[in-house]
Amino acid sequence: MKYAYVYTVQLVRERQRIPADILNTPADAWRTLRGLYKGYPMEVFSMLSLNARNQVCGYSVVTSGILNSSLVHPREIFQRAIRFNAAGIILAHNHPSGNLEPSSEDLRMTKQMVEAGKIMGIPIHDHIIFTDDGCTSLAERGMM
Repeated sequence: MKYAYVYTVQLVRERQRIPADILNTPADAWRTLRGLYKGYPMEVFSMLSLNARNQVCGYSVVTSGILNSSLVHPREIFQRAIRFNAAGIILAHNHPSGNLEPSSEDLRMTKQMVEAGKIMGIPIHDHIIFTDDGCTSLAERGMM
């Protein structure tokens, strides 16, 4: 007889906290995240999980990359969103170079996440690229 392992998934609260603000604009999300990555030398892809009122109910670093890239897959995003009982998601990553323009890989990955969100019933509200000095919203630019 063969056996399968039994797994339990648990959330573990970390000491680090971010404000549970209601996010109405991309600038609101940038203000929530910018302090976490000020001067950070590598690209970090993170997500803000939102409840039905667009209030932050969870934050997670999805991947941390090398100097100018970070690999991410829908399973990592939506696994976290489901754990947080998210009604929506804001994707975000920094560009240590200071360039706020999305790369072709940023656009491809965003499209993939938006499609996955439609299937999962958890919409991607925005993908924000940010630096120490500002942010670019792919939703505001009509790139999602």
